[in-house]
Amino acid sequence: VAVAAMAPIAIFVFIAFWDVPVAAVMLGAALFTLVLPATVHERAGRTSRERQQAFKAFGEEFLDAVQGLPTLKAFGQSAAYGRMLAEKARTLSTSTFWVLTWSVVTRGITDTGCALGAAGALALGAYRVAHGQMSLEALLIVLMAGTEIFRPLRDLRTVLHQGMTGQSAAAGILDLLATRETAPRCPSEPIAATQLEPRIAFQDVHFAYPGGRQPALRGVSFEVESGERVGIVGPSGAGKSSVVRLLLRLFDPQSGSIRIDGQDLRALDPEALRSLVAVVAQDTYLFHGTVEQNLRLGHPDATEAELVAAATAANAHEFILALPDGYQTVIGERGARLSGGQRQRLAIARALLRDAPILVLDEALSSVDAENEAVIQQALDRLMIGRTTLILAHRLSSVIGADRIFVLEDGVVRQSGSHAELIAQDGPYRRLMGPQLGRRADDFVDAPLAAAAPSLEGDTSSIPVRPISKDAASVGWPQTIRTLLGFVRPWRATLVVTVLCGIGRVAAFIGVGVLGALVLGAVRSGVLDTWLVAALLIAAPLAGLLHWIESWLAHAMAYQLLAEMRIDLFDKLDTLGPAYLLRRRSGDLVALATQDVETVEYFFAHTIAPAVVAGLVPAAVLITLGVIAWPLAVVLLPFLAYAGLSPVLGRKRIDRLGSDARGALGSLSAYATETIQGLAELEAFNATRRRRDGFLAEIRRYQTRRLALLEDLTVQTAGLEIATGLGGLAVAAAGAPMVLHGAMAPAMLPLLVLISVAAFLPVSEIAQVGRQLADTIASTRRLHVVHAEPVLITDGPRRPVSRPGGSSVIFEHVRFTYPGRQRPALFDVSLRAPAGATVALVGPSGAGKTTIASLMLRFWDPEQGRILLDGVDLRALTLDGLRSRIALVAQDTYLFNDTLEANVRLARPDATLKQVAQALQRAALSDFAASLPDGLRTRVGERGVQLSGGQRQRIAIARAFLKDAPILVLDEATSHLDTISEQLVRAALDALMVDRTTIIVAHRLSTIRAADLIVVLQSGRVAETGSHQELIARRGVYARLVERQMAGVVGN
Repeated sequence: VAVAAMAPIAIFVFIAFWDVPVAAVMLGAALFTLVLPATVHERAGRTSRERQQAFKAFGEEFLDAVQGLPTLKAFGQSAAYGRMLAEKARTLSTSTFWVLTWSVVTRGITDTGCALGAAGALALGAYRVAHGQMSLEALLIVLMAGTEIFRPLRDLRTVLHQGMTGQSAAAGILDLLATRETAPRCPSEPIAATQLEPRIAFQDVHFAYPGGRQPALRGVSFEVESGERVGIVGPSGAGKSSVVRLLLRLFDPQSGSIRIDGQDLRALDPEALRSLVAVVAQDTYLFHGTVEQNLRLGHPDATEAELVAAATAANAHEFILALPDGYQTVIGERGARLSGGQRQRLAIARALLRDAPILVLDEALSSVDAENEAVIQQALDRLMIGRTTLILAHRLSSVIGADRIFVLEDGVVRQSGSHAELIAQDGPYRRLMGPQLGRRADDFVDAPLAAAAPSLEGDTSSIPVRPISKDAASVGWPQTIRTLLGFVRPWRATLVVTVLCGIGRVAAFIGVGVLGALVLGAVRSGVLDTWLVAALLIAAPLAGLLHWIESWLAHAMAYQLLAEMRIDLFDKLDTLGPAYLLRRRSGDLVALATQDVETVEYFFAHTIAPAVVAGLVPAAVLITLGVIAWPLAVVLLPFLAYAGLSPVLGRKRIDRLGSDARGALGSLSAYATETIQGLAELEAFNATRRRRDGFLAEIRRYQTRRLALLEDLTVQTAGLEIATGLGGLAVAAAGAPMVLHGAMAPAMLPLLVLISVAAFLPVSEIAQVGRQLADTIASTRRLHVVHAEPVLITDGPRRPVSRPGGSSVIFEHVRFTYPGRQRPALFDVSLRAPAGATVALVGPSGAGKTTIASLMLRFWDPEQGRILLDGVDLRALTLDGLRSRIALVAQDTYLFNDTLEANVRLARPDATLKQVAQALQRAALSDFAASLPDGLRTRVGERGVQLSGGQRQRIAIARAFLKDAPILVLDEATSHLDTISEQLVRAALDALMVDRTTIIVAHRLSTIRAADLIVVLQSGRVAETGSHQELIARRGVYARLVERQMAGVVGN
């Protein structure tokens, strides 16, 4: 920018030495070229910021779509969500187009100003020479300077455009940095927390989350003595998890105080405070990495023996050893390759490693089966000895042995006392826990049935997680170019016009020099041809106009193309998911849809047309020189050959460096995404500094690869500049003797030198976009990897026949193996669920229960056998039609960053408001929805972060009620609900199950024993089937499971 600002003065000083009036013309052109684009740039800043907002909005929605794709597909809404994403992509394209509009205007102003400056100076100079007011030598200098003297101003347009984009991106970062911090700060003189006794006191604490929601806690006061075991119970949304967040100082209360050993938490160093607390959260967050890395979050310096001891105590060691790489197995984002129970056991092992004086168990055993629960509960009992323990739970079995119990309701402590004291009173505790006491012994057990030994044959832990760039490395240059040209096929006509404009633009630029040389020759001969001067003055603005049209068409085509590419990418992921998502990191896929697609623009807007021109123009120049003076063509050929071949010869290394850089950027994006989503877990375990170090390492890795690429490109660009100068000098040196010997007219040599130098112009333009081109090639390879992935699950030709009541489901000799594993998840499984029947699937974690549900929804297809819906093979049905017949309530509910109403409507977008309200009422959510600031239009946050676990699960149940499908699949549908809500919801579910086919996955014994058919799975096989009474009478696997579980009840 500084060089460009000084350019007008430098031009004037240089030319004024030869002729002041001509210098004044060039000064005027230079000021015009400097000031007007800068003025336009100011206007363009607002459109650039709007474009940045559209870019951000698309990225957010795409991430939500990718992470929630299994939910979208289960409800048959992925295509509808794809249409919404398409609107976002086209909005982004439109906003980018307006940025382009201003960029093209500045480009046109710059090119026109430069060309008119050169042409005007030549015309004036010719006139002055003809009238004896200027020397011919001075006019020759002006001719040779031509438009090159304006190069700093031409380069400024690129700097302004990039600076505008950078400023809008920086504005978002600065807005974030300027946001008022809600996280607690470390006091200037913190008190050492390590010496404090683990005595906790909440004193009149009032707290509301940022954003205007109703208070989560209102005047909460209680004390917990050192070593005391305290239960905190209450309905969903009562404020239990808020107590934990305040204790960890993730937030500070608006009033009141929280103290440990009499010291206000605000006087303590937050990191030192958190070192006193170990948390097992209801929503366990596991990071993409190995099992060992996730365990070490609790104790980074733990020995291998300590890791194994903690895993063994959490009953996780055995299943970890069964993973493909044991403790070094990569478990995927959020532990996606593990079951819910396995994830929770890792969280418990992590807390055991923490070995802190305060232990917080927030529904710690909600996803653990009965066999594991007994073992883990013993380990937790040992861990609680001598430690202050807070147990947040819905289950009576979790808190019945607590020294004291606090009952929270609507953010207020309603009762406190021992279990015996509270159950004797007619209060909230009795309403919550009394029904559990009233159950028969075999109904009292809250956990699902399980076998003694864990099994992993049905899990997805074997599916390899690979960065996209690793697979992209094998994509060759020819395939990459074919992919790029395939993208642009619908815009072939626009591309042809763009190339023709590019050729015309370069011809016009060369024409300015040629006409200038002809004018000079005419002046030297004493005859000034006004037609030549007129042609010169026409060619100058024509060059700018053609450049403007070329740039406009190329960018307009490119940005329309980018929108379609983003839409096509999601559509492809839709056909591949959710199985494909287990192999990729969502942050990497978001980088693909945002950054990688964006870089492809450079190929179509800045490369493809100039590349054609770069081949045609040098060839035309060589032919011209060959006809006029073949020795000059011979002299110029080596320099043009170097300029043309050096990018090609260096392409392999630059492509590799570009691919490495794009891969590092994708990895950085995935790392950043996961860091933000898991920030609460990092804060709780004081791991933010270590994660920051990892983030900096990812940045350095990207910088290293990026700088290596830029270094190579800089050397290549410098070589081209040198070749250009030497090429022109060689032509001049070779032509001078020809002029001296009369073989060439003196006026012809400057003309041929100008033509020779102009031949390098399109080649240098290709070199100038070398970095972007390297990015484009790398990004195209990454996109090709996704688009080339074979689609395994395809639509069938038929829609299922709608009929009243349930639908029959039959598995016939089904065999299925997850990718990467040798042992099948299901062996020769045959089962029959008659229409309207309730079928319970029983078995240990990994026995194949969830696999059966996934096959029913056609997330996968069996390799042998078939699955029939009402007698029709699932593969013969349309996917949306099949999934419209099934309502799924999964244990891990995914909520989108949208309103409460929109999340419920996902099940049936055309439902009336009355139907939505009825579904919410049946899911015991009406009162909660009415209490929200904006009612049904309240946004629930990313993954429903604004809601409690129970509230999220009730939304999943509300979806099932609203969908009203003939087949229900219930996977721990009420595991996170308090007793009162559960009673209401289960009564509604019982009514919904009437005349519907219901598949219950690993549910409670009270529901299992009422099923029409129980299917016992073991190691992927059907061990036995029958009703509860029949299976008990056989004294087989099921009977032994029940006996073992009943023994646990008696023990408790």
